[in-house]
Parts: sequence; structure tokens; C-alpha cells
Amino acid sequence: MAKTLIAYFSRADENYFGGAMRYVKVGNTEIVVGVMKDLIEADTFKIEMKDPYSPVYMTCIEEAKKDLRAKARPELVSTLESIDEYDTVVLAYPNYWGTMPMAVFTFLEAFDFSGKTILPLCTNEGSGMGGSERDIKKACPGADVKKGLSITGSQAAESRTNVEKWLSANGLK
Repeated sequence: MAKTLIAYFSRADENYFGGAMRYVKVGNTEIVVGVMKDLIEADTFKIEMKDPYSPVYMTCIEEAKKDLRAKARPELVSTLESIDEYDTVVLAYPNYWGTMPMAVFTFLEAFDFSGKTILPLCTNEGSGMGGSERDIKKACPGADVKKGLSITGSQAAESRTNVEKWLSANGLK
């Protein structure tokens, strides 16, 4: 039987929601991952930076911009030993400066995704997928990177219908 992994990066603390800052205990991407876990059987892995960005939103985005410009690969708290047992990887992340957080690149570059299907899911407040699908294809040669799903972060808790349709269209539901 095909096995699915949901690998995700999510940020709590102060976040941007449609023009205003708000403190949250659970990040938008993690909320959507919770929705997915209700819909499909999958293992989950949270991509976490050993030295996380600031809890203050404006400081965080400046730190993320600096890492992007430096093409940094932040050290992770942990990683998986292998992804060999998975056929499909749902990769969920927020849009940071038009792509994925650099920690997601750290995760992707640790494995060979040849022959695997990757389903990108990006939370954002209007910037969509950015260039993340292209960046995943570049980081994961040999993977079948499907069309991603963009979820407005402030609507994460109401994303079930869209997530269910997307998972169904990609044969996971």
C-alpha cells in the first residue's frame, strides 16, 4: 500500500492576518496539516529550525529575507532517517519572500526524492505559491511535483473543502 508523509514547516507567535498582526499559538500551516490528518492516513513530520526566527513578525521576516539572500540552510532540530517508505510527500509551508522558508530547503536537500510524488501546499495572505513549485522541482530532481494548493492563512481553519478536493484530485482521498 502506498504510504504518505506530510512534512511541514509552520510558525506560531506573531503573524500577519489580512492587514493586522495577531499572536497565535498554532501556525496556519499546522492548522491545515490538522485538517489533512482528519482526511487521510499519513505520517507527519514537523520541520523545525534549531535556532528559530524571532517571535516578532517584522523581525522574523527580516531574518527570513537575510537567510534567503544568503541561500542559508538552517540547521534543523531533527530530521527523518529516511523517506524510502513513502511514495507521496505532502510538503506544507508558509510563503516566505516568494518561496519556502529556507529550513524547508534544508529538509528537501537531505533526501533523494526520485520517483516520489510531491504535493506542495502553501499558506499565505495573498501571495499564493510564489516560485515555490519551481524551487521544489529544482531541489528534488526526479520527483513528480504536482500542482500545489494555495491556502489563505487567515482562512486555514476553514480550508477543509479546498483541501479535500485537492487531496481527491491527487488520488489521496
